[in-house]
Amino acid sequence: MTNTVTVLAESTGFSAVNTIWVLLGAALVFFMQAGFAMVETGFTRAKNAGNIIMKNLMDFCIGTPLFWLFGFGLMFGDGKFIGAYKGIADSTYASAAPDGVPFFAFLIFQTVFCATAATIVSGAMAERTKFISYCIYSAIISLLVYPIEAHWIWGGGWLADLGFHDFAGSVSMTRTARQRLSQVTHLHLAHLAALSFGSAGSVSTVRQQLQWKATLSRLQVKFS
Repeated sequence: MTNTVTVLAESTGFSAVNTIWVLLGAALVFFMQAGFAMVETGFTRAKNAGNIIMKNLMDFCIGTPLFWLFGFGLMFGDGKFIGAYKGIADSTYASAAPDGVPFFAFLIFQTVFCATAATIVSGAMAERTKFISYCIYSAIISLLVYPIEAHWIWGGGWLADLGFHDFAGSVSMTRTARQRLSQVTHLHLAHLAALSFGSAGSVSTVRQQLQWKATLSRLQVKFS
């Protein structure tokens, strides 16, 4: 069996060790999805447990086909800022794979990174967004945001030309998610501020009216 694997690897030019290592790394990153699902479920109310788990699942259901059809081309196409799209993910981009690693093993590795970048933000959006809104966000991340930012580092973009290295996705994946997380947080805070001071001044008015009604009811009880 060992001799057969060795002969196949030599005939195809692929390294069995490198391929197994890439697929093992992909499996470990894939299980981050389950970890995020569990921790986010633990931080939400029981009635929203199914909702947050479905959001994590939709990251792969929506993100994978979009990344294969369009995102991968933007990520590994020629260009310094945005990769030149050359079609869906296939052997056309074989030169992007590391030496000794089959293209489709490399594609799976990049796919799980894309999905994980999208799902990191789901915890901050838990119980704050509708399901369809999250699906739209996930699609945009997988289709445009992550491929473009990751292209700068792993796709031969301008950061790669400056000698920048990202060995474990700490910038291309986590930084992308943190940027989206900060934007979601700022939007949420702005919404709360609007409810308190802005267009929701009507909300403040209603609150004041309720307080006045409660005060009047107490006075009526007192003097009756």
